[in-house]
Amino acid sequence: MNLSDIRIGNGYDVHRLVEGRKLILGGVDVPHSMGLDGHSDADALAHALCDALLGALGAGDIGAYFPDTDAKWKGISSLLLLKEVMRMCREKGFQIANVDSVIVAQKPKLAPHLPEMKKNIALALDVETDQINIKATTTEKLGFAGREEGIAAYAVALLVKNDRS
Repeated sequence: MNLSDIRIGNGYDVHRLVEGRKLILGGVDVPHSMGLDGHSDADALAHALCDALLGALGAGDIGAYFPDTDAKWKGISSLLLLKEVMRMCREKGFQIANVDSVIVAQKPKLAPHLPEMKKNIALALDVETDQINIKATTTEKLGFAGREEGIAAYAVALLVKNDRS
C-alpha cells in the first residue's frame, strides 16, 4: 500500500432551526419543538459525512451532486444521499476505515439518540458500527448554536484503497 491509497476528508454542515419541520439527525427523528430548515430533510450530520467522504475522494462537495435547486432532492432522506456518496467511493476503489463526527447543538439533548444514529449511518455506509463514531456537544450557550438558532455537524472520514481494486 502506498500513501495515495489512504485518504482523509473533513466535512462541515449547518442548518437553521425553524418551526414546522422535523429535527432529523443521523436519520433519527429527534423529538424537539423545531427542526432544521433545508431543501432535503436537512440532516446536518449526514451532510457533513457526505462532504467528508467527497473530500477524501477529492471530489468537491455535496452541493455539486445534490444541488438545492434540483426538485429531485426536495425532502429526500439525507441517508439516501450518503448511500450515493458511498457508492461513488466504492466506484473509485475506496472503502471506509472509519468516520468520526460531532453534532453541535444546545438543545435537545442528543446522547440518548446517538446509538440509533450510529446504526443508521453504518447501514447507509454498509460498514460495521464500530467504524462509526458520533459525539454531541453544546457551545455553553455561545454563538448561533448556543442561542438555539441552528445546529452544526463536523465529520472526518478515512478511506483506504480496496485491495480488490
